Amino acid sequence: MRDFVVITGFSGAGKSQAMACFEDAGYFCVDNLPPAMIAQLAELFEHEGSKVENAAVVSDVRGGLFFENLVRVLDELVERGTPHRLLYLEATEEVLEDRYKETRRRHPLAEDAAGNGDPAGGSVIRAIRAERQLLEPLRARADVSIDTSDLSASRLRKVVADKMLPRGSVGKLAVTFLTYGFKHGAPRDADLLFDVRFLPNPHYESELRELTGLDPAVRDYVEASAGIGEFYGHLIPLLDYLLPQYEAEGKAHLTIGIGCTGGRHRSVVISERLAREYADRGDLLLDVVHRDIAKPPRRA
Repeated sequence: MRDFVVITGFSGAGKSQAMACFEDAGYFCVDNLPPAMIAQLAELFEHEGSKVENAAVVSDVRGGLFFENLVRVLDELVERGTPHRLLYLEATEEVLEDRYKETRRRHPLAEDAAGNGDPAGGSVIRAIRAERQLLEPLRARADVSIDTSDLSASRLRKVVADKMLPRGSVGKLAVTFLTYGFKHGAPRDADLLFDVRFLPNPHYESELRELTGLDPAVRDYVEASAGIGEFYGHLIPLLDYLLPQYEAEGKAHLTIGIGCTGGRHRSVVISERLAREYADRGDLLLDVVHRDIAKPPRRA
């Protein structure tokens, strides 16, 4: 077996999407595997005649009390000389809570409807905090840790592919232009960040405030800004230089953050322009994500 990956982390942090990334790459995948079976599975794959070259397994708190043995099982893999990697997924407490509210799913450590007690006491927040205590020893020994707080499902899969899959397994360099508002916080996973707050802000034009950078009136306003041509004249050649350098180093996915104050106007116009520019070249896999575009505009 060439690659054996153990995936763990917080419930709601995206482990199923991470596993889907490995499935797409041809890995043999098993979800919700009790820790005690991980060593047995690895041993099975190592037997002569096994056709499984790459495998990924998810082990998390759904395994109940058995999950506490995961650290010991990983130690056993080391002692046996079984090559493996640990992928750890996390997110902020607020994001995890929101995801559970949106899906209305029960946290594995939360008290069930029948009132049977558990370490979390029934609260999603308390469940997350209880899970954090269980996961802390694993976070410290992870080969790769990914904070998924700002990642959509598709972007998470791209980031996992970039960090975990062998070079050349995902083809063209995938580039995501990610827009954001500084007042909402800079993205955690961006490789490059560009601040376009030097451009005139459409927010201060009453007829443009409620619109976004996807609207022609806002686009025309931003593209008519003094110095916009000079800005593109510096930025595009810089990206032309950087993108091949990242690709030559084996990077599969690059996230380029474009930020303005609210993430609704200037950054959106600039990212859409850049996406059109590079889409015409046909040598990249392009994605555009407007993280904060749906958030209400701040008061004037």
